[in-house]
Amino acid sequence: MKFFLILFLWPALARSTPTVTSCGDEARRPKLDDINVICGTTTMTLLIQICPVVYTGYNESHLIMNQIDSEDCRATLDTTVSPPVAKFSFPLNSTNACGSIFRYTSSPGTGIFADFSNIQRVNISGMVQAVDPTTGLVTYNAELKYYYSCEYPLEYLVNNTQVNVSGSSVSVTDRNGTFLSTLSMTLFIDENFNDELDMSVEAVELRKNIYVEVKATNLTTQYHVLLDRCYATISPLPDNSSFFNLFVPCNKDKFTSMISNGESQSARFVFPAFRFIEQQDEFVSTYYLHCITRLCEKSTCSIFKQCSERRKRDIQELDPDSQYTLTSSQIVTKPSSLVSSPHTDKTSKGHNSSVGLGVAVGILATACLIGIIVGVVFYKKLRN
Repeated sequence: MKFFLILFLWPALARSTPTVTSCGDEARRPKLDDINVICGTTTMTLLIQICPVVYTGYNESHLIMNQIDSEDCRATLDTTVSPPVAKFSFPLNSTNACGSIFRYTSSPGTGIFADFSNIQRVNISGMVQAVDPTTGLVTYNAELKYYYSCEYPLEYLVNNTQVNVSGSSVSVTDRNGTFLSTLSMTLFIDENFNDELDMSVEAVELRKNIYVEVKATNLTTQYHVLLDRCYATISPLPDNSSFFNLFVPCNKDKFTSMISNGESQSARFVFPAFRFIEQQDEFVSTYYLHCITRLCEKSTCSIFKQCSERRKRDIQELDPDSQYTLTSSQIVTKPSSLVSSPHTDKTSKGHNSSVGLGVAVGILATACLIGIIVGVVFYKKLRN
């Protein structure tokens, strides 16, 4: 019985809050790097070293995020890592992000984004504060605060750390995140977006429709996918390469059709296969599709569809190192089979008939002329 009792109690002992003695060298005053912020695509995670917290007179239950004391926003102790940490994890959704503040900023685009006057970023920030459990007039516990911040670009957060210490232990951590890993581009051959385009089989016939889907997977539901510009280039990297715009802000090629854009976490459009004229001496034309993708907050996507919100000018600069541009696998097109048209055949036959008739008339005229000359000669001889 004792043996089983020990096994039953062991997990609880393993998860108990470390003490100043068990922390050893980690029992010290808090430092600026005691908090680690993980900027995920659906959640943000805070990892706070627990030993400095214990040294200051608190434990994980005293750490409160943004003054919200709820079960979903409390820390859990993780002693399986060294040093042990208090872990906070909350969704990237402004309605239930444990009081985190969402701040959106806009700035004119540069480089490949020069065509856009409103490039957005979102900064998600907040504070974890230790609530002093002491009752009475005085306390021997230092004030303990941890500030966190994640910044994400939305065209597809900036380190600006300031520390003010005055009789308190303060840690500030800013991190940059990215949603790029959630985005993907897939080409299809059917309007239901079921059959993917397989370039390993054969080239695409000219004018055959190519259906394109840019989709976000494992992305917080806070944002929708909006395509700002899609274009094709001969080179997989659009540096010093010819390009053809399928659509740009407020304008699109007449053969490109938008199916859905900025309405969900996937955007779709269709265009007919074409050839680059500079590849006219080659049997097939090979090019790549690129899409500049914006992630817009659901309630504001309609704003970015309005032409009045954007600059209307040609794009003159392409940045091959832009990490917010999705690129497809190569697209190979071939010309249609060469078949003589009925009109061409009739014209050719009519031309040949005209030539034959002309030759016959010429021979007949020559024969008649010779006959007349011979007749005249015989007539003169008979008179003499």
